[in-house]
Amino acid sequence: MKNIMDLSGRVAVVVGGTSGLGRAIAIGLAEAGADVVPSGRREQFVNDVCSEIEKTGRKSLRHTMDIASRASIDALRDAVVKEFGQVDILVNAAGRTFRKPTVDVSEADWNSLMDTNLTGMLRSCQSFHVPLAAHKRGRVVNIASLSSFVSLFEVAAYAASKSAVLSLTKSLAIEWAKLGINVNAIAPGVFLTDLNAALLTGTDRGREFLMRTPMGRFGKAEELVGAAVLLASDAASFITGQCIAVDGGFLASGVNN
Repeated sequence: MKNIMDLSGRVAVVVGGTSGLGRAIAIGLAEAGADVVPSGRREQFVNDVCSEIEKTGRKSLRHTMDIASRASIDALRDAVVKEFGQVDILVNAAGRTFRKPTVDVSEADWNSLMDTNLTGMLRSCQSFHVPLAAHKRGRVVNIASLSSFVSLFEVAAYAASKSAVLSLTKSLAIEWAKLGINVNAIAPGVFLTDLNAALLTGTDRGREFLMRTPMGRFGKAEELVGAAVLLASDAASFITGQCIAVDGGFLASGVNN
């Protein structure tokens, strides 16, 4: 049988692909056959992930990028197109969070988070629109969140941004379908990363998440890769505007005992 999830001959860009879940996805796409360009602000992190990708036998490109700068994103796009001649897959995994009572959240903090999690994603999608449309097989995979669907205590800015990510995903899906670009999202459950470890490790919050997750554990970063490869591949040729929850049953859960 033909492997319709084989990504050989595809070029993927993973924005926010140098740490956490983005790093796991970048390496997973390479293991599925794609040449992968992971990018972020920190040069050493970029170099490290590119080296891991090259160990799989795939090609990569070392190029830093700041999600807050459209010029920086455009420069990354131009460098990838110059090196590989195409971009088939765009994964938007850059994000940040903080926990604070909503009444105490300053406009500066709110705007800064929105600029990374939402406006940065818009910049990225706009920048890579033309190369993604070029071969009528473009794939955009946005990283949403459980908080795209349910409220989580004292992270209103993050929740608002991730709800908007889901809305943006649907809007782009219907606008870009005729161009051959499929736009989908993944909502990770509770995965321990550098972004959230302090909020979850040994805390009441972490214990509540585990109680509400039927599988009774946090996810492992590599467990997100399957959904990303699916949505990046020919297997997703008729899937667009959707969000796959990879959450150990969290969103399906009511009473667990």
